[in-house]
Amino acid sequence: MGVNMKIWIATGGTGGHVFPALSVATELAKRGHRITISSDGRVFKMVKEGKPEKSKIAFVWASGVGAKSKIKQMIALMKIGFSALALIIRFIFNRPDRLVAFGGYASVPAVFAAHVWKIPTYLHEQNAAIGRANKFALRWVKTLMTSFQTVDGLSKQTNVRVVYTGLPVRADFLAAANSPLKHENKILVTGGSLGAQILDEIVPLAIKEMKNKKIFVTHQTRPENVAKLQRFYAENKIHANVLSFVRDMATAVTDADIVIGRSGASTVIELETIGRPAILVPLAINPDQAANAESYAKLGGGFVIEQNKLSVKWLTSTLDDLFDNPAKLDKMAKKSYVPNSAVEKIATTVTE
Repeated sequence: MGVNMKIWIATGGTGGHVFPALSVATELAKRGHRITISSDGRVFKMVKEGKPEKSKIAFVWASGVGAKSKIKQMIALMKIGFSALALIIRFIFNRPDRLVAFGGYASVPAVFAAHVWKIPTYLHEQNAAIGRANKFALRWVKTLMTSFQTVDGLSKQTNVRVVYTGLPVRADFLAAANSPLKHENKILVTGGSLGAQILDEIVPLAIKEMKNKKIFVTHQTRPENVAKLQRFYAENKIHANVLSFVRDMATAVTDADIVIGRSGASTVIELETIGRPAILVPLAINPDQAANAESYAKLGGGFVIEQNKLSVKWLTSTLDDLFDNPAKLDKMAKKSYVPNSAVEKIATTVTE
């Protein structure tokens, strides 16, 4: 079976699910396997642009079941059911040898269709707590691959083999892996794609109160907050670069002595890949982020603080303490580093 298998990769929903899927698809194609990638409409263009040469793409109809309204939930379930049926029929004529799913509701139809035809199926969980869609799909899967060493929410009696692979990151993060701190008094503040209001409110005030007045800040925020934050930093004579989008995140993380941000899976794994101290403020409504942050804090690379406990006073004294003790920052950077060979590990697990 080792040579030239037909491998179906199921992804969709958000870029967080798509990027790891495309990285693994590229590696499997390099190894000579024939690839088909399925995705829903939300990220279909991203998949089309990023897929490896000669691979095929398939559209699935799916949306999240987490909506508040019962009607929306019913429609979402109908879409998933319809897509599962379409794939069951498709697999009669063109059956893959392996199926690899990267989580989210868009991969559920493919996982179910593979189960019907007894196709070996591999599921990847990004977060340190298993997501709803993956938990639902787990009943049809033999192997779960994980981004973090431990995953909350897996029941003890599950007969699924769990393999720790890590989470694929972009090549520029791998190129900066385990690089030493530069000690240039730089802080990176990032609230993820939506920015984070709490960080915009508290971090600038805390930096203003710091003893070290030679701090340089890179602050990523929502487009509507850029001008206000630029004004605040300028009025308080703080060197700052305020942006709504950081084009080269790998360089921004590498240059920082400490990162203050949310704790989505890709953010945490990128910090671990480069090896950077951080203060993580998990999104309050997201249990996945709390689990990811906790997993990172256990390494000794930084602090986790709940959003409602983040105060100007605490943040100022924590930053003062760290910038007064460069050796402490170095130690945290070393502890936070986790080698990343996720793409190779996933590709090997799937084809062994």
